[in-house]
Order: sequence, then structure tokens, then C-alpha cells
Amino acid sequence: MRAFFVAGTDTDAGKTTVTAALLRAFAKAGVPALAVKPVQTGCMETKDGLEAPDVACWKRAGGEGRALFTFRVPCSPHLAAQLDGARLDVATLAEACRKAVAEEGVTLFEGAGGLYVPLNEKENMLDLMRELRFPVLLVVANRLGCLNHALLSLDALEQAGLSAAGMVLCRPVPPSHVDAGTSPEAEELILGDNARRLAEEGARRGVPLLADIPYEENFSASDGNCWDAMAARLGNAVSVLAAPQKEDERTKERLAFDREHLWHPYTSALKPLPVREAAGALGARLFLADGTSLVDGMSSWWCRVHGYGNQRLVRALQRQAARLSHVMFGGLTHEPAVELCRRLLTLLPSGLEHVFLADSGSVAVEVSMKMALQYWQSAGRGEKCRFVALRGAYHGDTLGAMSLCDPVTGMHSLFSGVLAKQIFVERPTCRFDEPYRKESFVPMEETLRAHAGEVAAVVVEPVVQGAGGMWFYHPEYLRNLRTLCDELGVLLIADEIATGFGRTGKMFACDFAGVTPDIMCVGKALTGGMMTLSAVAATRNVASVISGADAAHGGGVFMHGPTFMGNPLACAVACASLDELCASPWQEKVEHIRQKLEAGLASCRAVPGVTDVRVLGAIGVVEMDKGVDVEAWQDFFVYRGVWIRPFGRTVYVMPPFVVSDEELETLSQAMLAAVRSAAKHGGTPQRG
Repeated sequence: MRAFFVAGTDTDAGKTTVTAALLRAFAKAGVPALAVKPVQTGCMETKDGLEAPDVACWKRAGGEGRALFTFRVPCSPHLAAQLDGARLDVATLAEACRKAVAEEGVTLFEGAGGLYVPLNEKENMLDLMRELRFPVLLVVANRLGCLNHALLSLDALEQAGLSAAGMVLCRPVPPSHVDAGTSPEAEELILGDNARRLAEEGARRGVPLLADIPYEENFSASDGNCWDAMAARLGNAVSVLAAPQKEDERTKERLAFDREHLWHPYTSALKPLPVREAAGALGARLFLADGTSLVDGMSSWWCRVHGYGNQRLVRALQRQAARLSHVMFGGLTHEPAVELCRRLLTLLPSGLEHVFLADSGSVAVEVSMKMALQYWQSAGRGEKCRFVALRGAYHGDTLGAMSLCDPVTGMHSLFSGVLAKQIFVERPTCRFDEPYRKESFVPMEETLRAHAGEVAAVVVEPVVQGAGGMWFYHPEYLRNLRTLCDELGVLLIADEIATGFGRTGKMFACDFAGVTPDIMCVGKALTGGMMTLSAVAATRNVASVISGADAAHGGGVFMHGPTFMGNPLACAVACASLDELCASPWQEKVEHIRQKLEAGLASCRAVPGVTDVRVLGAIGVVEMDKGVDVEAWQDFFVYRGVWIRPFGRTVYVMPPFVVSDEELETLSQAMLAAVRSAAKHGGTPQRG
């Protein structure tokens, strides 16, 4: 089965005529075909209910079809629905459309008006098309201005991430209607030039002009010869639209090449874990190349807080790409970088005043470590060159960051022989959801007091230890640590790469404790997951000491400068992401997600093999008593329609903030089903 969306460059472009003629052409070619009108306005009252005029036209051409939502007044869908006491929304329309796809042959979904025809106060026809993700057949009215309308429509489809199967040029008005006073010869020249230029532009874009249909005087009547003539002109379109899909073979080829040559994270190059091809994404869903739709429980490793396809972010990226995609940050600056840092400083804990823009989370941690080391070098205390970190910590995959990760239980123990030897303290035992116990801070206090003279900084993930097992500890621990660092003259570095920008229910996890670190690292959700970017913020004290050093201690110049530092594309989309976050009720969203995850995962506590269930903000964790088989668990989750990638003994979700209640329920039920199946099958869930 194949489905297409028939869209027009504007109202009265000839969509209904083309759809009707296509139904006739498919019938002549022996291809089952069905037309569907998601929204039909201007319907007439009959004894059998409202009659859809477009459906009547299809029937006159000998085709089959139906309208899903019908309204009386011939106007824009949102207004027609309003006048009939109804309201349209994309989710409901898309669900009805998917159910209407025929099991065999081709289904044509005909839109209403142009791409941006409103469906409600926020959504339009293009939003429905993005939700459905069907290839688009663009019907272009052959008249003055058609090239402009056609190219703008193709641009809009491309920017929406939609593929155009082709174009059909249609003449919706009779001769001598191109422009008043135009001679027949001039009109013929204009229409022919439109066809030629459109074919050339389509070839350049990879969107073929499949047919050029002239005006037919009797197309509205049940004139078989008329419809046959139009159907004959659509033979090429039928061949293209009815052709067997080759994407399955191309996907197999790509996956085979991937397996042979691409080295994925945390897997073998020669015997890698299986991968699946992602073909698109929207909202909180991922779409695989085979058509599978998955609720994304990972937010693409925790960064897609706004989900996928957010138009504010997409447009910010597109606008900036057209203006200034990149320029060196040494000796130059630009508006996106300035505006990003302006926004950041209004959100970061009070006292952080200087921002260094870096490439990624790991690089941000490296920068923070170099800042701490250079701070003490500049202060004449070069002996303070070690770091204190927590066991169970994870701070990144580069050498410096790896040295801060747990050397025993962490993923970087293989490199322990070449990494700098840092000082590790047992992770906090004080749970976030229990009363604070002062004794839980004793190991940190004893360690710091014993090593303060050689320690440059303590580096922690505030409140949430992420890749170290999703452990949530009490904010009072962080308050005590801030006080002790001040007393002993040790810098405090907060790694908020994973926790920043609302994930925990606070803008930053440090906000739970009401503390300001000396240096803070942020990343991941900084750009809404659109681009790689991180930032390292420091207090005035840190910046002043480094910048005031003499030549013997660094000369006041911080020694770091990535090639892509302050990349304008990343900065522009980060500005848009922060604007989107701050303009939304993100606190309420995260709290709602927390409540839903609490309720949805509660039943996991009673399942054998589960040692703990914990939820904080938009993070839900089920901890198992044994390490999980990632391949088997992930296969089970895909089978259940979700994308969840467990690690170690931890099965967790961190969904986008735009996730719906239904999608949250799908995630929770998949996790519950997985642990129940694992309990029955020796620790590994089975599909059956």
C-alpha cells in the first residue's frame, strides 16, 4: 500500500480535478486507488447527511473516495469547523487519516487550499502533512505567478522535512484568463513557458513535473471522454506513484554499509550491536525507515527537550544559515553569540558572569578543568592541581573528563593507567526523596580536609548522577559542599550538561540547593538538541584571577580556543531554544511528566528483579538487580513501539517535554512489560 498527500499551491489550483483524473488513470492501469478528503467545507445538506463536493467530483470521474470531517460553510477549515460548533486538531485528523489508508493500492489524501490553510488557531494543513509524513504531490495552477507559488511551496515542503513525489501542472481556468487583454498567442507562450521553467526547476530539485493538464471544458460533467483524456496525460504520474517502493532495498544497503564501516558509540567495529535507520522525527516520536513509529524515551541522549521538528528552532537555524553559518571567534563576535550569553546570564545561578562557549559536553568539562588549574596557577598555587569527584560519576569521554569518571564502576576503567589520578569519594547515600542524613556528607568532608592543599576543585553532577546510574541525592549535600569548599579554598564545578534547562523540575539542579558554583558546565538541551554546543560559565572571581596573572603565570590569557567556538548556527538555535523554553509552562509540563511517570512505573516495584524505582522531574528510573542485555532489551522496546536504551542495571526514560499523556503511558507500560517479561525469562525480556 502507498499513500500520498495531494496539495495545491493555493486555493483553486485544480487539486480535486487532478485527484479525480488520477483515480480514473489508476483504474485504467489496474491499480486499486482511493481518494480521501481529510477536511471538506462547503458541503450540501442531503437526506443522507452532508454531501462533500470533492467526493462527488471523484465519483463523476468513476473513482471512489470519502471525506472524513465535513462542514457546511465554504470557507477555511478552521472557520467552517467553528461555525459548525466543532474544532479541528492535527492529532485527531492524522489518526483518522492513518486509519483511512487502503490496505492495497494507492490512497490519495487531498488537502484543502494551500499549505498554510489554518486548521485551528495554531495548526495548519502543513502541520497535518508533517504529522502524516506522506510523500506530497504538488498541484500547480498554470497561470500568472505560478512559478513563484510553486517554488515557495516546494521550499515550504523542504523546510518541513517532507518529500515531494512530483508536480502536476493544471490549468484551472479557460483560455483568455491569464490576464485581461492578453492575446491567445501571448497566453499560449506564457503557459508554455511556465511548464518549461517548472520542469527545469523541478529537475534541479529532484521533483519531476509529472504532467501538464490543459483546461477541460466538460471536466465537471460525467463525460467519460473528458476524464479519459485527462487520465491519459497522467500516465507518467501513475507510473511514478504506483511504482513498488525501493526504499526497503536502499535501507538494507545502507545498514549493510553501516555495519561494515561505521563505528558507533560504545560498541565493537567488527561485531557491532544492531542499529536501525531513523528516517524522520516529529514531536516525541521517531520514525524508522521501515515505517515504524517509536515514542522516544531518550530525548536523543537527553537533549531534545522540545521534541523534534520544533518550528521556532528550525526557522532560527535556517535564517542563520542564510546569513552567517560560521566565522572564527578569535577577534570577531556576532549577534547570536552575544544574545545567547545575554540570555544565559539571566537564567544561570546568580554570580556567574563570564561565559566561554565550547563544542560539546565533554569539551566543556575539559574547559572547566583547565579554568580551575589556570586559576590556581595564576594565584601562585600551582600545587593545587588535582580534582575530587564522586564515585558513580560520569563527566564525558575525553581524557580529562574521563579522569573524573568512576575508575572502577565507570565505563573508562580501561584507560585508568594513563589518566590523571584524581581523588574519589563515595557517592552520596542520602536519597533525594528521604530526609537528609548529615553522616552522608562525612566521606566528602574527611577527604577534602585531608587533601585541600592539593585540590583545585570538586567536580559534581548536582543532585542527579546521570550515566553513573541515574542516582538522585539530597540537595542539602550540595549546600554542605558549597560551604566546605568556601572554607577550605577549593573551587566547586557543577556539571549540569544533563540536568540543565528544566530536566529535573528546576532550571538547573543547583537551584534545588540554592547554590552558585564557581564554574558551571551546560550543554545538551542548550540548543534543544538541534546542534552541538556547550557553555562554561564562571564567577567574576575566577575570571579576575586568571585574567590578572602575570606572564609567569599565564599572562592573563585563558589557553583554550576551539575552531568552532561560538558557531553562529548553534548560538542562533540555542537562543531560539531558550526562548521556546522560557515562553512555555515548562515547570508545569515537567511536574505533569513526573506525576505520570510516578503512577506509570509504580507497579514495577513489585516485580522480581527490580531493586528500585525512582522519579525526579522528567526522569523515570527502574533499577534492576543485574546488568541488562542492551540488544535484547532494546529489541523488546522497539517491538513495543518505544525507543528506550538501558545501560548497566538501569532502565530509564527522559522523554521530551512535549510528550503526550498517551505517549507517556506507552513508555511506562513498555517498561513494566519489559521487567515482567525479564522476571519470567531469566532476566532478559522476550517478545512473545
